[in-house]
This record gives sequence, structure tokens and C-alpha cells, in this order.
Amino acid sequence: MPIIDAKPSRTAPQAASRAFSRRMLLAGVAAGLAAGAFFGAAAPAQAQTPIRFTLDWRFEGPSAPFLAAIEKGYFAEEGLEVTIDTGAGSLESIPRVATGPYDMGFGDINSLIRFTDQNPGVGVKAVMMVYNRPAFAIVGRRSRGITEDIESLRDKRFGAPAPDAAYAQWPIFRTVNNIDEAEWNMTFENVGFPVREPMLAQGEVDAVFGFSMSSAVNLAARGVPEDDIVVLNMSDYGVELYGNVIMASPELMRDNPEAIRGFLRAFLKGLRDIAANPDEGAGFVVKYNDVANRDVERARLEMTIQNNVMADEVAENGFGDVDPERFERAMEQIGLTFNFANRPSLEDVFTNEFLPPREERDFP
Repeated sequence: MPIIDAKPSRTAPQAASRAFSRRMLLAGVAAGLAAGAFFGAAAPAQAQTPIRFTLDWRFEGPSAPFLAAIEKGYFAEEGLEVTIDTGAGSLESIPRVATGPYDMGFGDINSLIRFTDQNPGVGVKAVMMVYNRPAFAIVGRRSRGITEDIESLRDKRFGAPAPDAAYAQWPIFRTVNNIDEAEWNMTFENVGFPVREPMLAQGEVDAVFGFSMSSAVNLAARGVPEDDIVVLNMSDYGVELYGNVIMASPELMRDNPEAIRGFLRAFLKGLRDIAANPDEGAGFVVKYNDVANRDVERARLEMTIQNNVMADEVAENGFGDVDPERFERAMEQIGLTFNFANRPSLEDVFTNEFLPPREERDFP
């Protein structure tokens, strides 16, 4: 059963939110969420080319496709010895790849666009789009008056961590939906990441900004009733941005393009496997993160696949590519929150030259 409909729209977010909540309880989500971890993993000895890869975050549900590619030998079959390290956010993974310690990484393309604008010529590029729909969301509680109607955001108090990527998109969301914070009597409280969901669970705020698969699942894990969780995915309300991508260093693109192609083929195999069997994917996560809860990570993984990976655009164009017209609309929206000094083009931040052929990129 999917957590959120694969093709959500502005006319059906309520059903999507209910589907998410029911799935949380059916999975038996309990407290005890994954804590930070650092773990290296190597492919079998016959692999030839070492690839050091950085995630944007901890070993949680969304990292399962990468772990599956290691555990099932897909990287090794491509002649790669892959080591994966955890990260502390999308902003960290980009300079890690840009400055040389890492050959490839996983992070937010919007952060990469800003980084490229500030560091022209750095050369790091996205080589595969993974989150066709970004995970940016407002997560609230029905008991606090939050519904899927954005009018319900009036007169509410929000937990909004200052460095949070979802909160960074609030000016876009606000603009495209004609929201006037003062007129709507909205209050924003700068809260730390560790207390964001606890404050919402305790009713100290009405909603929070965060990644949907993190904030919503964490809230459910704290025992908030299923019908009380409301997820407003920003992409359902006019935000055109893309989400997380696999990136590669300019040196690897220049010196070993076949290694990138092999990495992407192996990742895609892993993604297909865990999409078909999310429980297996959650098992890989808890193997690498011994404080993770398998049910929690399975739910987080399912939500990510249904809400961020699968989309109409993926069905039409194949997994991993970018639509140039949508990218330009996204750039215009980024310009609402960021003053470009050296506005990057699509070719400055993304290339599809390493993707498998179109017929191999149908998903699932």
C-alpha cells in the first residue's frame, strides 16, 4: 500500500495525508528514531575503481537504494568499490564533492544552484535527478486547525528552523499562493532541529517546516494519532523546484566517465529493488545504523518513493532526467529568494550524458 499517492495534486492532498497516516500505524511505527552515524562500506574485493560517496544525511530510509547497490553487489558488478559516508545536510555534501575528498554525492539541486552561482567554474554537476518532486513541506496537526487548505495557515504558529531547506522555500510558497504574513497573523519561531517535531507533538506550535519524509514520520513515531497528521507538500501548491540529485566531481567526469555510468546503473537497480521490497531496503538501513527502527525507516522509504521519486514527469521522460522548461520556471522561483550574481544555466549544474539509455530508465 503506498503511503502517498504517486501522482498527488492540489485537489487531492487530503487523501494523500490520510494514506500516509494510516500507513504509519500499520507499520507499527514507534519511538526510537535513528541517530547520527558514520559508516563506511566497501564492495567485494574484485571491484577495481574506488568511489568515495557522501550522503546528505544519516543512514535512514532514503539511503536504502545506495545501500542495496552495495549489499547486492551491483556496484561491484560495475567494477566499482564504493564507500558511503553520512552527512549533516545538503549544504555539506556539495563542498565535499567540490573540494576533492569525495568523488560523488547526494544533495539538493537548489543548494547546488546557489553554490554554483557563488563559486562559478567549480564544475560539480548533478548527473541524475532522484527527487523529481522535492521533499519540502509544511507538516501540521489537524487538532491544531491545520488542513490541506492553505487558508488554514492563518493565525497559526510555526516552528521554522532558520537553516532548514524547507523553510528556505517559504518565500516562494508565500508568493505563488498570495500569502501576506502580517495580514494572515502568522507567527514564526526559530527552533532547533532536535526540538522541531517534539514541539509540534506537544502542541507548542501548530505546524513545522521540514522534509516530508522526516518531519511527518518523526511526528508519527512520537505517537501523534493517524488522523491528526497533515502534510502540505510545497510541490502540490505551485512550487516548481526539483529536489535531490546525485552529483559528480569535475575530475571524475573528466577522467572516468564510465565509472559514473556504472554507478548510476547500479543505483537504479538498487532503487528498483527497494521500491519492490521496501522492507528489504529498511533492513539494509538498520544494518548500517543500529539505532534505527526498521518500521520507521520502511515508512520513511515508502513515503520518499511515492511522494518524491515517482511523478508524472518521470513516467513521461524516464527516471533521472530534467525538463528544461520546468528548470527555467524553477530558476525564476529561486530568484524570489536569492539574488543571483552569476546565474547558472541548466548546463552549468546538470548533465544527462551519464544516464542509462531512455528505455532503461522507466520506473518502476
